[in-house]
Amino acid sequence: MRIDILTLFPEMFDGPFRQSILKRAQEKGLVEINLYNIRDWSTNKHKRVDDYPFGGGAGMVMMIEPVVLCIEELRSVTDYDEIIYMSPDGTRLNQGIANHLSLKTNFLILCGHYKGIDERIRQYFITREISIGDYVLSGGEMAAMVLTDALVRLIPGVLNDETSALTDSFQDDLVSPPVYTRPYDFRGYKVPDILLSGNDKEITRWRHEQSLLRTRERRPELNSDQESPSGPEQ
Repeated sequence: MRIDILTLFPEMFDGPFRQSILKRAQEKGLVEINLYNIRDWSTNKHKRVDDYPFGGGAGMVMMIEPVVLCIEELRSVTDYDEIIYMSPDGTRLNQGIANHLSLKTNFLILCGHYKGIDERIRQYFITREISIGDYVLSGGEMAAMVLTDALVRLIPGVLNDETSALTDSFQDDLVSPPVYTRPYDFRGYKVPDILLSGNDKEITRWRHEQSLLRTRERRPELNSDQESPSGPEQ
């Protein structure tokens, strides 16, 4: 997988992309992540990339020229499956979208800033707009980090245990069941005995029941069509 990110602040990605799973995925050659500073495509002598909006109003708008010049140059050497704009009014990212996108190969992600980007970029160059929630950030950089992490961890070979991603929250429109590890008894707080029983069938049933109960308690909008908490049919 190749992920190219267009941003005004490439330094923001240094920490997250050089740690943990993202770092290992790049070292294994499973993903290539490239950062491009949009200012490098500005034709203004001061490398300006924003201007006042036509029609007046507060805030500044990212100009069409440097963004499009950057997209066109990168697109001339890479056939992108998606050109994604991180936007608060895009489709809200969920696990289903991440699963679908993870099957693709090449992505170009545009991080907006200021009051947004010239609408013509969205109309003629963006293929998909994605939001990570109903709130506004100072820029699209952190949203791009979230999307990148969600995609990369789904690439085969990235996780040490490839079945781990299949049991994450939201894979079946359910949140994950509670998990425990050693010690069994900490100050009288004990692990449920079922998890030490060695009965895989009953453990699977218990985990499914717990996922259903937790989802109904915490995210009821996710599982309106799910079965009863008595467990899956055998």
